[in-house]
Amino acid sequence: MKDAIIVRYCEIHLKGKNRSFFERLLVESLERALKGIKHSFKTINTRYLIEDYAEEDYSLIMSRLSKVSGIHTLSPAKVVDSNFEEIKDCAIKMVAGRRGEFKVNTNRADKKFPMHSVELSREIGAVLLDNYAPNIKVNVINPEFVLNIDIRECGDTLIYTDVIKGVGGLPIGSSGKGMLMISGGIDSPVAGYMLAKRGMRLEAIHFHSYPYTSEAALDKVKTLAKMVAEYSGGIKLHIVKFTHIQEEIHEKCPDDLMITMMRRFMMRIAEKVGKENGCQAIITGESLGQVASQTIESITTSNAVVSMPMLRPLIAFDKLEIIEISNKIGTYETSILPYEDCCTVFLPKFPATKPKMEAVLKAEKALDVEALIDEALKNVEVIAY
Repeated sequence: MKDAIIVRYCEIHLKGKNRSFFERLLVESLERALKGIKHSFKTINTRYLIEDYAEEDYSLIMSRLSKVSGIHTLSPAKVVDSNFEEIKDCAIKMVAGRRGEFKVNTNRADKKFPMHSVELSREIGAVLLDNYAPNIKVNVINPEFVLNIDIRECGDTLIYTDVIKGVGGLPIGSSGKGMLMISGGIDSPVAGYMLAKRGMRLEAIHFHSYPYTSEAALDKVKTLAKMVAEYSGGIKLHIVKFTHIQEEIHEKCPDDLMITMMRRFMMRIAEKVGKENGCQAIITGESLGQVASQTIESITTSNAVVSMPMLRPLIAFDKLEIIEISNKIGTYETSILPYEDCCTVFLPKFPATKPKMEAVLKAEKALDVEALIDEALKNVEVIAY
């Protein structure tokens, strides 16, 4: 009898003849997540087993696997030979100390095993009752815990009680590469997580306005990028100095259009940096109607300056839904640290919520757009996580 962690996928089952491509990427993600931890890896049909790890590494392994896109569920399990006596002994040990109503569920993938699944479940259930009644009793409709017995074709049987939900989705690398516009707020890290969950590799770009924003604000963004990297198999953060562009907009453009003008510059720069780094889309954390820059009119004026597809995974989410995911992935407490980002420094008192394109284009004529962008791109800092 030995310890193992069962890794299962779900959506990959639907990929037909392309399934092997997704499976290969998932295996690469698993090995990347467990880098530096002693373990062995085994494939059993559509399941993967993590074995031969030190007991003290179990929590770390589970923590890392819980952030791997493409994993549907995880189960800590015992692996025994596929014979009745070993299965019985393992079941007795696993249920020791448990109380409540239970059922035994058997999956007999190995049809050579002499007992049918219902028969084995019945026999093991009877053994458990003999050993532990009245602390446990059978309830096949609504049990408090389930002892699962999975008899595989390879001659091993997996026995487990817990099924832990994973990230789900598709493995990293299966859906192209996107440039995440990351601020220090709640929304953009969640947007990055949502696209990583769909298998997209990520790069990130942040616009920093020192000295109007502090080094602490930049450190906060770096921390958030590192957190998102845990879900995306790594990330490169591009830090762009945005101060001069903001000063020029503040000096030469109408006050109510400042946010609109800044967003258009950010989109242009994000596209240029994205194309240089093999990205196929720009990702933002925008939610329709949440703030002035996220009305449909404002979004339209921003979209107009780029040709790259814009992905907005949170567009129909309300703030509470976004906060819920932020808490789930562990970024919320960092996101709410009280450091301003570049969009809030020059925030006008009455920003335009429905900017007219002709007014935006007229205001932009006061700026040397290409020169400002070229200047901003000269000293981009890149940090790899």
